[in-house]
Amino acid sequence: MKKFLITFTMIFLFPLLTCRAALSFEGPLQVRNQFPPFLIADAPYLEKAAYENSFSASLSHSSTFMVRNSSSWSVNIDLEATELNLRYKRVVAGLFEMGIDVPILSFNSGFMDDFLKGYHDFFGFSDYGRSSRPENQFLYEVRRNGELVLKGKSGRIGLGDIRLTAKRELLSGDPCLSVMANVELPTGQASAGFGNGSLDAGAAVLLDKNIGEKVKTYFNVGAVFPGNLRAENVVELRNFVYGAAGVEAAVWKKFSLLGQVMFQNSVFPKTGVSTMDRISALLALGARYTSGKNSLELSLTEDPNTAGAPDFALNISFKRRF
Repeated sequence: MKKFLITFTMIFLFPLLTCRAALSFEGPLQVRNQFPPFLIADAPYLEKAAYENSFSASLSHSSTFMVRNSSSWSVNIDLEATELNLRYKRVVAGLFEMGIDVPILSFNSGFMDDFLKGYHDFFGFSDYGRSSRPENQFLYEVRRNGELVLKGKSGRIGLGDIRLTAKRELLSGDPCLSVMANVELPTGQASAGFGNGSLDAGAAVLLDKNIGEKVKTYFNVGAVFPGNLRAENVVELRNFVYGAAGVEAAVWKKFSLLGQVMFQNSVFPKTGVSTMDRISALLALGARYTSGKNSLELSLTEDPNTAGAPDFALNISFKRRF
């Protein structure tokens, strides 16, 4: 029996003990808040502090249902959103990391309402009133005092707001500390819900910290200064702050598990609709496979606070370092 236990331990633990030098940490999951009214206002990512040269392509699909009214605001959202985000990062002269994010967006009626109904019924979860709406029927309309503010269009594909970033390391190694600034250009069509029609800006402090040899943590604290929403009517959007933390655990030479959480306050002025005004939270769980300079990740993002976030989102991302 003793020999069996020794053999079992060596078979399953030896690969973990011998691969430490080859472990690679690629950074947090490449997900952001796809809640349509917030997505257009420089929605941030959890970013790693360390520099990198890379190109990545991320495909996210989310479902959002929110039909709520107050005395002055009406927020009616029943849609699925697909976002393809192309991200390029380049270290310049060893002094800065410059980046560009190019999102391509589509809102549509979707196909997942029947699945979500079964999911909610099976676990006994609330469907937030989703069953009161026809299945897979598009709705995206925001009004203030009866006047139309924002009205999305179903089935269209368009460019979102392009983001330019600059990162500067203050401390390298472990821990790694950086500051990052960005501007988001008004390239998305505001009348279709693909942008806010204004220039946005943001800044953040980023920290990476190892815990032992097989776990890495990531922390961000930042602020975003969006311009006005200029769609059907002009709405002065609020500056907001956010905080995020993530962990990446290398469970095998090429395989890691990741989890992260992000909080932000509302982008919109106070609406009286609690699900718009409360702090939103994103909880993302995923896995990543890395081979050489390439990595592939899969993740699921949930809305634990049921406010200002999609009900759920699925994401697949490919990244190549160079």
